[in-house]
Amino acid sequence: MASAVSANRLELLQIADAVAREKSIDREVVLEAMAEAIQKAARSRYGAENEIRARINPQTGEIRLVRLLEVVDQIDNDALQIEIKAAQRRNPAAQLGDLIEDELPPVDFGRIAAQTAKQVIVQKVRDAERERQYDEYRDRIGEIIHGLVKRVEYGNVIVDLGRGEAIIRRDELLPRETFRNSDRVRAYIYDVRREQRGPQIFLSRSHPQFMAKLFAQEVPEIYDGIIEIKAVARDPGSRAKIAVLSNDNSIDPVGACVGMRGSRVQAVVNELQGEKIDIIQWSPDNATFIVNALAPAEVVKVVLDEDTQRIEVVVPDDQLSLAIGRRGQNVRLASQLTGWDIDILTEAEESERRQAEFATRSAIFAEALDVDEVIAQLMASEGFSSIEEVAYVPVEEIAEIEGFDEETAQEIQNRALDYIDRQNAEFDEKRRALGVADELAEVPGVTAAMLVAFGENDIKTVEDLAGCATDDLTGWTENVGGERKRQPGILDGHEVSDEEAENMIMQARIQAGWITAEELAEAAAAKEAADAAEAEALEAEDMA
Repeated sequence: MASAVSANRLELLQIADAVAREKSIDREVVLEAMAEAIQKAARSRYGAENEIRARINPQTGEIRLVRLLEVVDQIDNDALQIEIKAAQRRNPAAQLGDLIEDELPPVDFGRIAAQTAKQVIVQKVRDAERERQYDEYRDRIGEIIHGLVKRVEYGNVIVDLGRGEAIIRRDELLPRETFRNSDRVRAYIYDVRREQRGPQIFLSRSHPQFMAKLFAQEVPEIYDGIIEIKAVARDPGSRAKIAVLSNDNSIDPVGACVGMRGSRVQAVVNELQGEKIDIIQWSPDNATFIVNALAPAEVVKVVLDEDTQRIEVVVPDDQLSLAIGRRGQNVRLASQLTGWDIDILTEAEESERRQAEFATRSAIFAEALDVDEVIAQLMASEGFSSIEEVAYVPVEEIAEIEGFDEETAQEIQNRALDYIDRQNAEFDEKRRALGVADELAEVPGVTAAMLVAFGENDIKTVEDLAGCATDDLTGWTENVGGERKRQPGILDGHEVSDEEAENMIMQARIQAGWITAEELAEAAAAKEAADAAEAEALEAEDMA
C-alpha cells in the first residue's frame, strides 16, 4: 500500500513537471493549480461551508489537507470557528482571531470530483500560460517577428508564432497583399493587450517602423548605431521616405543604406512588395531637411514660418508636378517626414504673389498715410510691411529711403501714429459694443484689434482669456483623412506667436488670481530645468 501511495506522489510531481515544460510556465504555478483543484474536490466531499486548504510538498509530492478554524470566544458557525479553550488545548499559544489548522484525512476522489479538479487545473494552467505569453510579447513590442499563417478570417491574417497567436488586421497589411495558410510572414509587433479571451498580439506590415526595422536588419551600420534613422514616412505598398544621419563623417548614410548596386535597399523593397523608397540625408537645419525630403524635385527658394511650422517652397515651373507627386504623394510624404506643412509654388506663382503683395502694401500706405503712389511704392520696396512698423521704427530708418529727408520722415511717422490712434479708437468702440471688459485691455500683449477679435469669439472677461489654451488663440494642425490640415485660431492675422499667446494667457491667469507671479516664475524655472535635464540625458545617450 505504501509503495502505491509513493508511486502516486511521484506521478503527481512528474505530471506537474511535464505540464510546466510543455506550457513553458513555472512548476510552482502548476502545483498551486493542483492544490486548488484538490481543495475544490475536498470541499465537495467534506462540505462547501468548510474553509479547506490543500498543500502539496514540492519535494515528495505528499498531499496534506487541513481545515482552517478561527479562534473565537463564542461559536456562531462550528464549520469555520473554534472556541478559545479548545484551541488552547491543541496549541497553548493560540489567541483570539488566530487560525487553527485541523488535519483532515486524505480524500478518495470520485469521478465527478476528479473531473472538477481537472477543469480547475486546466483553467489555472491556461491563465498562467496567457500571463506568460502577455509578459513575453509585451517586452517585444517594436520587434520584427516571423511566423506561419494559420488562417485568414475576413481579410485579417492569424499568425502562428509557435508559442502564441497574433493577428495582422486587414488595414495593417500592404494593399493587394494576399496570404494563404502555411505562408511564412514577417511583421512588426506594435501592440500587445490583455483581453478577456487572453493576450492579443497585434502585428503590422504597413507601420512606418516596420520599414525602419527591416533597414536595421539589412544595414549593419544602423544596428551598430553608426547610422541613425531619424524619421520615416510611408504610403504603404506604394512609396516611402526615410531620413538617415551618420555619426561618422567618413560614412555616407544614404550610400550605406542603398548598398552595393542597391542590394540592401532592394532586399527591403522586395519584402514590402515593391514599395519605392527614397533615402534622404537628415539635417538639423529645417530648410535643408525639407529641401532634401522633396527629392527628386529641385527647389529654388524656401520661406519658413517657425511659429506655425509652415514652409513655402518655390520650385521651377517644370518641376511642379514632380514636387507634388502623383495625387500629392511626394509633398504629403515630405510633410509627414519633416513634421512641417509644405506649400509649393512655382517661380511664376511666387513672382505674381509678390507683385500682388507689393501692390496691396503700396495701396495701404497711400491711403493710411495720405501720400502719393510713388512714395507708397518706395516704402513698400524698402521692406516696410505695416503701418505699425512705420509708426514705431526709429525715424532715421525712414529717412534712409532715397529721396527722403529728416523732415519728410518725421511727417510720415506722425501720420502713421495718427492713423493708429484713429484705428484704435474705432476698435475701442467696437469692443465696447461687443461687451468686452476694460480689464481685458490691461493684460500685457493684448492690442485694441485683438480685443475686437476676442469679443467676436465670446472672450469678454479676463477669466475667459485665462481659461483659453494657446491653440485656441493661434490655431493648430491635425491629421484629417491622412492629410495635415490647419485649424484657424482666434488671433489669426494678428501675427502672434505661440510663445506670445501663452504669455498673454498666463498674465490673464495672474490678473484673475488663478496663480501668482511667483508660482509662474517657479513653474517656468522647473520647466527649464527639466528641459535641460532631458537634453543632457539625450546627449549622454547619443555619446553612449
